[in-house]
Amino acid sequence: FFPRMEQQRGLLLLLLGLQLLMMGALLCQNHHLHGFTSSLRFLTQDKPEVSSPGIPRQDVYSNISQIHHVDIRREDLPNCPIVSPPPLPLLGGPLKVMIQENLTMEQVVEKNPLVELGGQYQPPNCWTWHHTAIVVPYYGQAQHLQHLLFHLHPFLQRQQLHYAIYVVNQVNNTAFNRGKLRNVGSWEAMQEEDWDCVFFHDVNLLPEDNRNLYICDIFSAHVSVAIDKFNYKMWMPSYLGGVFALRPVHYLKINGFPNTYWDRDREDNDIAARLELNGMLLSRPHLLFGRYHMLEDGLDHSHEQSPKSPGFLAEIQSRWQQDGANSLGYTLLSKELQPLYTNLTVDITVPAPGAPVPS
Repeated sequence: FFPRMEQQRGLLLLLLGLQLLMMGALLCQNHHLHGFTSSLRFLTQDKPEVSSPGIPRQDVYSNISQIHHVDIRREDLPNCPIVSPPPLPLLGGPLKVMIQENLTMEQVVEKNPLVELGGQYQPPNCWTWHHTAIVVPYYGQAQHLQHLLFHLHPFLQRQQLHYAIYVVNQVNNTAFNRGKLRNVGSWEAMQEEDWDCVFFHDVNLLPEDNRNLYICDIFSAHVSVAIDKFNYKMWMPSYLGGVFALRPVHYLKINGFPNTYWDRDREDNDIAARLELNGMLLSRPHLLFGRYHMLEDGLDHSHEQSPKSPGFLAEIQSRWQQDGANSLGYTLLSKELQPLYTNLTVDITVPAPGAPVPS
């Protein structure tokens, strides 16, 4: 009996090893080396380190000026290298977060000459493998938006991505509804491009390490795991606020985000429950890579949430299939292609069936 059990366990381990090797080979073939390593993050536990010894912090604009158009037809461009070679080491590690006083949008535009109208960018000298939409829920924090654009554009260019930034601007002075704005941004972005990855990004968080790649692997990803305000430690295991990434197929599988949380703190627990109910694993970067600076006076109050209460999972299970992407109601008031982003002005007080409207 016992030898038979040992034999079965050995066969299971062999099959698991073969599956991991096949997955790694497939992802390597598609130039998703980072995605493969990211997909295995759930197998390891992050250590609460708070610094990268011996690695100096780099200006986020360092070497960016060396990226330029080449005299080659677009269709003849080579594929972007997985790791940028010298003399253009774009992914050097920790970044300086510079909060310039009296920063203007004109100055940010001048610093980013390769960004096209609507906040679109693709490497001018190579074909990229990665296509990422950045969705930013917005509630009138103009100074935060300028600092985010100043920092995020070169951060993304260093990663050789094709990307666009969509700012979803809520009007009518109703309570802030981050989940519904995320749904709007995702829907409008997918009408424009066949994005393979969507990053949902709070306006008051600036990434501090360019090894935190804004690409999607085979799992959903929560990447803002180490915020300076919380001493670069995870606030709580269930925390999913800040910066969160989904493939479109994963977004549809969990029915997007809830539309019914108006200025409340349970949205992130709701998303965690949706992932759990759908049997979806979550990827997180190492705490050294997923570091962020939080701008002061942001609207992100999700750190105040309490752990899931008894029955919370059952509550979400009873309604997640009716509250989300398939019940989204809004009016697109305008779509403006700004030099550094696409501005979507929306009225989200349009009710979905059975959804509460803020007073």
